[in-house]
Amino acid sequence: MAGRDQANALGEPGFYLEFSIPIADRDAVEGLENKPKAIELVAVRPPLQGEELITATVFVPEKAADFFTKKVEAYRDEETDKGKPKHEALIARIEEVRLGAVRSLFTDEARFYPQGGQQVWWEVWIRDGRIDTFQTVAKRFNVAVKEHLLSFPERDVVLASANEAAMARLLANTDAVAELRIAKDTPALFLEMRPVEQVEWASDLTGRLAPISPLAPAVCLLDSGANRTHPLIEPALEASDQHTCDVAWGVDDSAFWNGHGTAMAGVALYGDLEAALGSGGPVSLGHRLETVKILPSNSQNDPTLYGALTATAISKAEAQAPRRQRVFCMAVTSDVGLGRGRPSSWSAAIDQLCYGGGERRRLLVLASGNMRGDIRAEEYLDANDLAEAESPAQAWNALVAGAYTDKINISHPDYAHWQALAPAGDLSPSSRTSGTWDRQWPIRPDVVFEGGNLAHDGTNPASAIDDLQLLTTHFRPTTRLFDSFGDTSAAAALAANLSAGIVAARPELWPETVRGLVVHSAEWTPAMRARFDAAAGQAQKMAMLRRYGWGVPDLSRALVSASNDATLMVEDVLLPFRKGKNGIQTRDMHVHRLPWPRDELLALGDHDVELRITLSYFIEPNPGERGWTRRHRYASHALRFAVKRSLETLPQFRQRINKAAEAEEAGEGGGAAGGDHWVLGAIRDRGSIHSDIWRGSAAALAERDAIGVFPISGWWKEKPGLQRWDRPAHYALTVSVRAPGAEVDLYTAITNKLPIEIPSV
Repeated sequence: MAGRDQANALGEPGFYLEFSIPIADRDAVEGLENKPKAIELVAVRPPLQGEELITATVFVPEKAADFFTKKVEAYRDEETDKGKPKHEALIARIEEVRLGAVRSLFTDEARFYPQGGQQVWWEVWIRDGRIDTFQTVAKRFNVAVKEHLLSFPERDVVLASANEAAMARLLANTDAVAELRIAKDTPALFLEMRPVEQVEWASDLTGRLAPISPLAPAVCLLDSGANRTHPLIEPALEASDQHTCDVAWGVDDSAFWNGHGTAMAGVALYGDLEAALGSGGPVSLGHRLETVKILPSNSQNDPTLYGALTATAISKAEAQAPRRQRVFCMAVTSDVGLGRGRPSSWSAAIDQLCYGGGERRRLLVLASGNMRGDIRAEEYLDANDLAEAESPAQAWNALVAGAYTDKINISHPDYAHWQALAPAGDLSPSSRTSGTWDRQWPIRPDVVFEGGNLAHDGTNPASAIDDLQLLTTHFRPTTRLFDSFGDTSAAAALAANLSAGIVAARPELWPETVRGLVVHSAEWTPAMRARFDAAAGQAQKMAMLRRYGWGVPDLSRALVSASNDATLMVEDVLLPFRKGKNGIQTRDMHVHRLPWPRDELLALGDHDVELRITLSYFIEPNPGERGWTRRHRYASHALRFAVKRSLETLPQFRQRINKAAEAEEAGEGGGAAGGDHWVLGAIRDRGSIHSDIWRGSAAALAERDAIGVFPISGWWKEKPGLQRWDRPAHYALTVSVRAPGAEVDLYTAITNKLPIEIPSV
């Protein structure tokens, strides 16, 4: 078949034929299919108003390529016993036949067809039994496909992001596609409803809500308050869980902040509300809401007070329900006093609150902050890389969320000729980054979540339109129930939603473990991965990392180990330092022996596998200006991880770790990371969370059966007068091994080795 790439193609070679048949002869359409020859009628497009032809498309296997030609020849040259041309019932009714293309399978209204190379999300209707074929070929051609699918008796439906050329390539290299439509579900559908219709939809959803467990954790929003009278918020927010930092402000949301807190509440509780409204089935809320109003109803706070205000807000919620587990979420940011990643009093207060003296540790989710002023299409990404993440995103211990977007489809007729600014899977136009930060400061954002997109007409600055935003709860429920929402605020609320999902499923986990799982579950989208692959060196990789963090997290990946994707978690405590004759010295180094399925990995031989490791811990901050020289550091301590190499003995491994620690002390970091097939290597060692991926053969991984965690100097060591050198350091280590496409059950093999506790020596 023309355009078929034999190295990447899968499925039966073939082609599509498009037939035009008069409406009066519509019954002839079924005659185009021939099951013995595997010729399948895949799409029928109804006529436009005023037209008199139906368009039908069939898939013809290459081995049956002459099927219709022979029918036409028989019609021309042969007669039946009754003296009529053979196959007259079919051939005589065909007005036109042509080789099919992408448009031949498109069954939506013509106005939705993408123009001029426009990238859109397509609804791809897959022929029976061919979903794996489509997904495999799409991955080979770097076409993003959503994980979720709908299954019907003869069709599976997935969403794929592509322009017309990319979709044509998929058609040429698979036999999977039956029909194409445009994914049209957008917030505009709900936002344009009359109030009575909104009430009906909200009532339907509340009727499907399962009661929240009294032991459920909470997402505690530090924002402009929330209006509990909203019918979609009231089931998850008790009046006793609404607080304020100043009784004169009250606890309700206000128009001054455009209902920001109530919008945050909707996303933190439901995610993108559109999915919950349209699901049709039972909805179980695994967490509740708490709100603390930290913004006055009609004015701004002094940003210099935010550190103390944040601490006050947290104490209010904890005093009300001291035993409740919670994830704190704050999307309020400030551009005052930014200094290329240098800690502020606010970010240092966040670090102190997360560390909690080592005993009362907390998980705080922050937003990286939004772009300010006009955003123009020609400045996209360059402007984002130059706009540094706002305070308090400099905090080392918080989980900082930036925004990416998959929202690119515009269906509203008022914007028929507009284009989405960001391509699917790339950075949201509003999201700030840490691209300009000095090298010693943390990578921000840690992860990215959906934050909506902007649209432009090719001339004016880009604007937010409803089609490209998330759907959430409106702060004036007596007027309307739904509102559009986006930017890094929405991303932070989604990050808190996912984090609370982990806490609800695994309530025993430490806060630093939950943060580690969020990062560990993150993956770069195809658009992000393409930019990483194009990076020429470590400096460019770091620039990408400071733009996208570790990618887009996924709750199922955070919680579930599949047979070829097994995840291990270790929570441990070490004493980083000790007092000796020559002062404070490093003390503990932990070597965790891993229960690798050695025999199974060796049997896979050269099969490609991935080992991913994430190390998460909290530091105690020391924010004084002099604390940022090499000798007097901001962080109390730092930890690093290293993996035993295939030919190393354990004593050699320990020796390498000791040398790496000495090199870090001398300012020559990265000795433990090495360039040993790691995606990031030494550049991963920023802040207090480190994640990296090793890629190699299964046989090589079989011998990499130990991970070392070791301390690096900080002010606990270098300021002995402060008497902190004997404090313990908690850490969470998450390890996963993936063998895509391998027919081996790694999960069971690892589980069989786990009755004996993983030793830490």
